[in-house]
Amino acid sequence: MNKQISKIALLAALSIGSTFAFAQVNDGYLYDARGQAVKSGAGLCWKTSRWTPAMAIKECDPDLIKKEMPPAAKPEAPKPAPAPAPKPAAEKVTLSADTLFDFDKAALRPEGKAALDQLLTKVKDIKLEVIIAVGHADRIGSDKYNQKLSEERAASVKAYLVGKGLEPNRVYTEGKGKKQPVTGDKCNKMGKESRSNKKLVACLQPDRRVEIEVIGTKQN
Repeated sequence: MNKQISKIALLAALSIGSTFAFAQVNDGYLYDARGQAVKSGAGLCWKTSRWTPAMAIKECDPDLIKKEMPPAAKPEAPKPAPAPAPKPAAEKVTLSADTLFDFDKAALRPEGKAALDQLLTKVKDIKLEVIIAVGHADRIGSDKYNQKLSEERAASVKAYLVGKGLEPNRVYTEGKGKKQPVTGDKCNKMGKESRSNKKLVACLQPDRRVEIEVIGTKQN
C-alpha cells in the first residue's frame, strides 16, 4: 500500500491534557518530531503529494536509490537550493479515555462525541489528506477479545467522523489490542486481574484509548 501524504501532520491521541510538538518533512516523505520517517501499520513510509522516484530514500524505497555515478562521468552542476517550505507543525491533543468509552465498551459516550467535535473544530483549517485511528484496550481479558475491542473502538471513532462529513476513504482504522499499554507497571499491585476489581479497572483507564493521527496541509 502506497499512500501519498501532504506536508503537515496533525497528531491527535485520545487520553488527558494537551501538548504540542513539531515534526519535520521534506518534499518526498513525512517525518515525525524525532526526524524518523512516518510509517503505516504495514511498515510502509507515508509519501507526500510531491513525491517522485528521484526523492527516494534508502529507508523507505531502497530499490529506487540511484547507483553511484561512474568515476569518469562528470557530475551535474549543483542546482539552486529550493525555497524553504512552510514550517510544519504537529499538535497532540489528549482526552480522558473514559470520556470516550465506558469500561469494556466500544460505543462512544456523549462526552466522547463532544471531544471529537472539538477535534474537528481544530482541524477546520487543515486541507485533510488522511486520518488514522488506532484503538487500544487494557490488559483485562484475553488477547483475542481485546484485539476485537480495540478495533471496534477505532471503528466507532471513524463512524462518528464520517457522520460529521469526512470522506470514508480518508479515515483508516487499526486495533492494537492490549499490546501497547501506557500505564506501565503502576497497576501491578492492584490485586486480582478481573473486571470485578474496580480499583484495577480505574488504574488501567489510560490504556483504554483511541489514538488519532490527522495529516494534511494547513490553509493560509
